Amino acid sequence: MTPQRRLPWAAVLSALLLAGLGFSLWAGSLRLSWGEIGGILLGNGRTDPTHVAIVLRVRLPRAALAALVGAGLGAAGGAFQGLLRNPLADPYILGVSGGAALGAVAALSLGLTTPLAVPAAAFLGAVAALGFVYVVARAHRGSPHTLILSGVMVGSFCSALLLFLLWTSPSDPVRTAIFWLAGDLSGASPGWLPAAGLWAGVAFLVLWLQAPALDLLTQGEETAADLGLDVGRARLLLLGAAGGLTAAAVALAGLVGFVGLVVPHAVRLVWGPGHRRLLPASALLGAAFLLGADAVARTVLAPAEVPVGVVTALVGAPFFLYLLRQKDGRA
Repeated sequence: MTPQRRLPWAAVLSALLLAGLGFSLWAGSLRLSWGEIGGILLGNGRTDPTHVAIVLRVRLPRAALAALVGAGLGAAGGAFQGLLRNPLADPYILGVSGGAALGAVAALSLGLTTPLAVPAAAFLGAVAALGFVYVVARAHRGSPHTLILSGVMVGSFCSALLLFLLWTSPSDPVRTAIFWLAGDLSGASPGWLPAAGLWAGVAFLVLWLQAPALDLLTQGEETAADLGLDVGRARLLLLGAAGGLTAAAVALAGLVGFVGLVVPHAVRLVWGPGHRRLLPASALLGAAFLLGADAVARTVLAPAEVPVGVVTALVGAPFFLYLLRQKDGRA
C-alpha cells in the first residue's frame, strides 16, 4: 500500500479516536453540551466548577485509561494473530488475560498493591498461561482447534483459581475484584496509570521494532529461519511484549475480551497485513473502540453502569463465531 493510500486511512483512524474521546467525555448520567465540554477543555473560567471537576477529574482520566487499555489489547491481538498464524488468536480467548488476572489477584491477596507489583504479577501470569497454550498447540502441530481448546482450558483453570482466591481471601481489595474481573474502567487505582502506561509503551515499542520479524514468522518458522531470522529470539521478544501489553491492560481494567480479536481483523481488511502498519493502526482503532464501548456502558442504563467487558463481549462473541465458521469452511 502506497503512502498516498495510507494517509487517508491514518486520518480516518485519528478521527475515530477523537470521536471516541468526545463521546466518552459526553457520556454519563450528567449530560453536558458539546460547547460546555469544549469550553472546559480550553480552560473557560465561566463554566460551572462542578462540571469542570466531572470532566477533568473523572471523565478525562477514565477516557485516558480506556484508550490505553484498548490500544494495548488491539496491538497485542495483532501480534498474537501474526505470531501464531491464527486469525482466532486473542489475549482473552487464548487464556492470556485469565492468566494475567490470576497473577494480579494473587498479588493483591498477598498485600502487594504498589503500582509496579500488580502489573508485574499480571505479566508473570500472562506469560505462564501463554507458554502453556503455545507448548500444547505445538505438540499438536499448531492446529487452530487445539489452540483454541488449550486457551479455553487455561482460561477455565485460571477462573477456578480466581474464584478460590476471591472466596478465601479476607482482603477487601481482592473481594472487590469480582466487579473488576467483568471488565471495569472505574475501579483502577490512579497511581497505576503512569506505571502501566510506561510498561505498555515499552512493550509496544518492542513489538513495533520486531514487526519485520513478525512478517517473516507469518510465512512459517522454517521459512523465517531460512531467511536469516533468529526465530527463538524473535519469538521470545514477541511473546514477552504481547504478554506485557495484555498484563498492563488486565492490571488496569480487568478482563476486557475480544478487543484483540475484532480490531486487528478490521485493520487488516483496510490496511493490509504488514505489521509495521497493522500494529499502530490496531492500537489506534483499539483505543477508539474501547472508548466507544465504555461510553455505551455508561449510557445504556444510566445512572447505573454496565461493565465494559459485557459490551465488548456482545460485539466480539458473534464475530468470533463467524470467524470460526469461516475457518471451518476452509478446512
